[in-house]
Amino acid sequence: MAALGKEGHYEAQKMAEYLIQKGIPQQDIIIDDFGNTTWLTAVNFKKLVPNSKSVVVVSQFSHITRCKLAFKKAGIENVSAVSPNYFEWRDFYSLFREFFGFYKYLFWY
Repeated sequence: MAALGKEGHYEAQKMAEYLIQKGIPQQDIIIDDFGNTTWLTAVNFKKLVPNSKSVVVVSQFSHITRCKLAFKKAGIENVSAVSPNYFEWRDFYSLFREFFGFYKYLFWY
């Protein structure tokens, strides 16, 4: 879900590779390399699949709550989510950042 990462590859492409390795069929994965924010990814998804009633969002665990909020605000009725089962030191910072990001999405969009 986000554009070009600092590592030099598109994050959504790497996430899709991970899902395919875990047995998710490629045709069930929608990649958005143009969503520079979570909000834009949610809006892009709704444009690509306008009749979709549900989605499973894949992101880091600290980002799941804001992802679900963005997709619900974009018009997706049923939003569930999954994240990798590991913790990194930068997740402390991410949790702090996500607190403010969530409330921005809650009141701004």
